[in-house]
Amino acid sequence: MKGAEYPGEKWNVVSAADAGWNVDLLAEAKAAARQFGSIASVAIHRGSVVASSGSASKKVVIRSVRKSLLSALIGIEVKRGRIRLDNTLGELGIDDVAPSLSEAEKQATVGDLIKARSGIYHPALAESEQMKANRPVRGSHPRDSHWYYNNWDFNALGTIYERATGRSVFDGFHADIAVPLGMQDFHPDDGAYLRGPESEHPAYHFRMTARDLARFGLLYLRKGSWRGTEIVPRAWIEDSTKAYSITPDGSGYGYMWWTTGRDGEAQSEATVLRNADLPRVRYFAHGGFGQMIGVLPAAELVVVNLAVSRSRSAEEQRRLGDIVRLVARAAPG
Repeated sequence: MKGAEYPGEKWNVVSAADAGWNVDLLAEAKAAARQFGSIASVAIHRGSVVASSGSASKKVVIRSVRKSLLSALIGIEVKRGRIRLDNTLGELGIDDVAPSLSEAEKQATVGDLIKARSGIYHPALAESEQMKANRPVRGSHPRDSHWYYNNWDFNALGTIYERATGRSVFDGFHADIAVPLGMQDFHPDDGAYLRGPESEHPAYHFRMTARDLARFGLLYLRKGSWRGTEIVPRAWIEDSTKAYSITPDGSGYGYMWWTTGRDGEAQSEATVLRNADLPRVRYFAHGGFGQMIGVLPAAELVVVNLAVSRSRSAEEQRRLGDIVRLVARAAPG
């Protein structure tokens, strides 16, 4: 990868004009971000900040982007041998409050959960009303036969990680990712659990800044390597960002990462380009209320957007995609 750079204690900032960017399109992207209500938007090109708006140092409660953060931690533990994707929930002693898991549900594997294909439709913490409405009936789909964006899967994976490692998701992220990447802001105290009577598996919420999330996106752009040291296994990143399911909106879903099949890289035979409204990213972490880490390998680009005040809607998705599209169009050819 030509011109590959990494941030030091702080991000290096380069002149967009000197780097060959279309500054008029970047100005449009910044205006779109302001109109969207973004707290911060950051574009990283070849390891340096080429454009930003808002406050990249403001900590924001991270929504479903949290799932992609956990995916990286699980990949690290798979290589260490403390987590196996083929372990069943029954083997791991994973259950839940009444109505508890059936024997069939306990046959779901860690790999099924990370692809949102467990077939377990137990109530979960941090579900939106839409997720509750769309949740299939218990027992309606065998494991690995149906994709459903399932907070039960994602939250139970947090429990599996913590039992396997003996530490919290937040301590693990700090030690294995934040410190090696030199994140400027994240501390384990920035994590908090959402607990409730619906399930024994809490949701794990981070408070993070756009500039720290940009380091995480750059780590994935660099296939898990940071200054010559492997942080997340390269093979895990490649497997994570393949599409194992095509979702109702036409995007793909990997190991708690969304994919589009765009940006010139093959993914899997299942991946097709169904939705022209998807931004031209190779893969992305996405959270409600306008949160995204978009990775565009062919353009050597990472785009981060954080917001908290938008509603969950198709219009939100379209406007967020517009910001990413404008940045991608502004990039040098």
